[in-house]
Amino acid sequence: MTDAHTHIPVNGGTDPQRYRDTLRVTLIGSVLDLLLGVAKIVVGFFSQSQALIADGVHSLSDLATDVLVIYAARHASREADEDHPYGHGRIETIATVMLGGALVLVAVGLAWDAVRRLFHPDLLWHPGMPALVVAAISILSKEAIYHYTMVYARKYRSNLLRANAWHSRSDAISSVIVLVGVAGSMAGLVYLDAIAAVGVALMIAKIGWDLAWHGAQELVDKGLDPERVEKIRQLILSVDGVEQLHLLRTRTMGSDALVDVHIQVDPRVSVSEGHQISETVRRKLINDMEEVADVMVHIDPEDDEAGASCGHLPLRRTILDELEALWADIPAARRIRDVKLHYLDGKITVDLVLPLDLVQNQPSAREELERAFAEVAQKADSVAGIQLFFQ
Repeated sequence: MTDAHTHIPVNGGTDPQRYRDTLRVTLIGSVLDLLLGVAKIVVGFFSQSQALIADGVHSLSDLATDVLVIYAARHASREADEDHPYGHGRIETIATVMLGGALVLVAVGLAWDAVRRLFHPDLLWHPGMPALVVAAISILSKEAIYHYTMVYARKYRSNLLRANAWHSRSDAISSVIVLVGVAGSMAGLVYLDAIAAVGVALMIAKIGWDLAWHGAQELVDKGLDPERVEKIRQLILSVDGVEQLHLLRTRTMGSDALVDVHIQVDPRVSVSEGHQISETVRRKLINDMEEVADVMVHIDPEDDEAGASCGHLPLRRTILDELEALWADIPAARRIRDVKLHYLDGKITVDLVLPLDLVQNQPSAREELERAFAEVAQKADSVAGIQLFFQ
């Protein structure tokens, strides 16, 4: 058994372009959030639109999350080090959870205030036309920044950028609700603006919960979805030399996936051939699946889940000392050229290589040697059998 493990810096390594793009996208969004947030709150106050003020608070909350995105993007892109051998991708995951949590908290505050006003009609506001115009501008601008951010989220497979993009879209969708609420209030349905604020809050809470839950699943090493795992399985089985596989495990780290797998190969292939098979498996997964960044391949000569354990068996020096003592009386044993040990199904099978001249032109010599070494195998508790090869 052996392991083939070549470490690839996960989560993009030190990719300066990834960081620059993330920084640019987030800064553009931050400027827009600041302008829209201030405009919504000011216009909402003077136009008496509670829904628009709530939407303004939502926009300003994006500023805090933008700072979080910039921090996470900078540190998550650092390459692996001694303390973080798998890289810093989980920083992005933690930031995503915090971003989702922030959305939920904002939603709770907005909903609480809106419900309070609904139960106190004298506190209800009556919005005017400026609120309607600002809500329309917010819809267009935030939807535009959503699509802009998602371009880079897909390019870098960044859950953090995707989360921030949806934060922007949540602002656009909430502005649609505000637009409806303001228009309804202007038409005489005075409760509609506060109801719209509650609708905005519920929508924000749903998005925040989904983001936080997804990030939490990643933090507890949730595996890839079944379709992706099945694709990994088929790619591994397509490699020449892989007879079977088991203990296939996956997990995510930021935008990347890590894979651990046990592959079963012919027990009599050389160590170097087994290693070559495992390296081929590793390269194939990394090359054929975009999200796979690191693969650990464990090579098994048999299914170690079903077969008897070999963990209790002695290593080479111990078993050879025992066998050499047992076959000391066999003259041919002094001419053994090579010894191979095969640990299979809880026992050791021994291959001995002897000179061909020991049996050449002597028909009965081979049978006599096989019988003698078989008796040796019976005396050694850990040995299942001894096979002779002549060359």
